[in-house]
Amino acid sequence: MQEYYIGWHQPNNGNSGCEKFDRCMISVNRIIKRKSPFKVNRWILDSGAFTRISSGKGHLPVDIYALEINRWSKNGDLAAAVVQDYMCESFILQITGLTIKEHQILTIQNYDKLIQKTNVYIMPVLQGYQNQDYLEHLDMYGDRLKYGSWVGVGSICKRNSNPGSIQSILMEIKTLRPDLKLHGFGIKSTSLKNPIIWDLLYSADSQAHGLSEGRSKSKYVRANDPTTALKYASTIERPNQLSIFQQVS
Repeated sequence: MQEYYIGWHQPNNGNSGCEKFDRCMISVNRIIKRKSPFKVNRWILDSGAFTRISSGKGHLPVDIYALEINRWSKNGDLAAAVVQDYMCESFILQITGLTIKEHQILTIQNYDKLIQKTNVYIMPVLQGYQNQDYLEHLDMYGDRLKYGSWVGVGSICKRNSNPGSIQSILMEIKTLRPDLKLHGFGIKSTSLKNPIIWDLLYSADSQAHGLSEGRSKSKYVRANDPTTALKYASTIERPNQLSIFQQVS
C-alpha cells in the first residue's frame, strides 16, 4: 500500500481542521453548505454514499454532486472524487428494495454521468458482496477501467473483523486485473496488518481513529482532535512479514 487517507469530518481552518494531514478523505456531506475554502493537502472527496443511503436520504442529484466536485477542485490537491456508488450489504439492500445487480448498474450509470461533468478524476467503485459479485461488476465496467485505473472496492468496511474475507475479494480482483490500483474503503489497522491485504491495496482510508482513544459512553473522546488521527495514522505501516510477491517467488 502506498497511500493512507485519514477520514475527516472537520474541514475548516481552525485547530480541528485537516491542514496537518498529508492525505485525507472528506465527505461531500460535510462541505456542501460551506462557503469558504479550507486548508487541505492531498485529499479525496467522498460521495457520502453510506450515510445518505443508510439514512434513507438517497444520493444527491448527480448534477449537484458534480457542481460540488468542480467547486472544490482547486481547493488543495483534490486527487479524486468517489462515484456515487450503491453498497451491497444486506441491510442496505433492504433499505433500497433493490438487488445487487441493480446496485451495480446504478453505480455505473452514475459513473458514466459524472465523468461527463468534470475533469476531476472520478474513482469508480466495484460493488458486490460475494467474491463473484465483484468480478461480475468488474466485467460490467468493461473498457471504462483503463490500464492502471485507481478503483475503489466497496462493501468491505464491515469485514474488518474477518481480514481473510477482505483478502479473498481483493485477490480475486487483482488476479483478473493485476494492473488496477485498488482503494479500500474503511480499512482499519487490524486488516492492514495482514501483509497480503497491504500488498494488494494501493490506498485505503479509515475513520477508525475516532474510536481509538475512547470507550463506552466516551467512545468518541478526542475524535475531533487531529492529533488523535495523526497518532492513529502513525501506526499504519507495512507488516514485517514477507509480502505476497516475496512469498511466491
